[in-house]
Amino acid sequence: MKILVASENIVKISATAEAFSNFYEDFSVEGIATNSLVSNQPFGEDVFIGAKNRAFSLAKNNSADFYVGIEGGVDKIHNIWFGFGVIAILNSEGKLALGTSPHYQLTDKIIEKLKNGMELGDVIDECSGEKNTKTKGGAIGYFTQNIFKRKDLYVSGIIMALVPFLNKKLFFDENK
Repeated sequence: MKILVASENIVKISATAEAFSNFYEDFSVEGIATNSLVSNQPFGEDVFIGAKNRAFSLAKNNSADFYVGIEGGVDKIHNIWFGFGVIAILNSEGKLALGTSPHYQLTDKIIEKLKNGMELGDVIDECSGEKNTKTKGGAIGYFTQNIFKRKDLYVSGIIMALVPFLNKKLFFDENK
């Protein structure tokens, strides 16, 4: 089985491999850079749109069993800003499923920087004094003292997005 991830970021590629390994054997995972067609720091619905755009872009130009689009972003829920990831998984039959990672709270100061055009990874680099944290523990790694890392967020989100594929009769059976 061939799985393509719409990114060359090692965190997203390894998270995909780990999540799929819970349910499938004998597969390969490859990352291919794609454009989300949303802003570099998406808010709200754009996080979902970006993930779907990435998955569909892969499917248009490649051949695989699954196409995985992962988009990190922020949203305001119950008057609180959260960071989270959206995962869109498209299979070779054109069936689409979505999942999200756990959400974690962000500060108003961070949101202000994001609204002014910074990406969350760059804000966390600035806060932590490290470089390229988005290919390591990410924002959640920084906030949890690396107890929970960006990869962990994406693994859980990918598993959530796999739910319909693991329960095809419930989710994809047109005769239900």
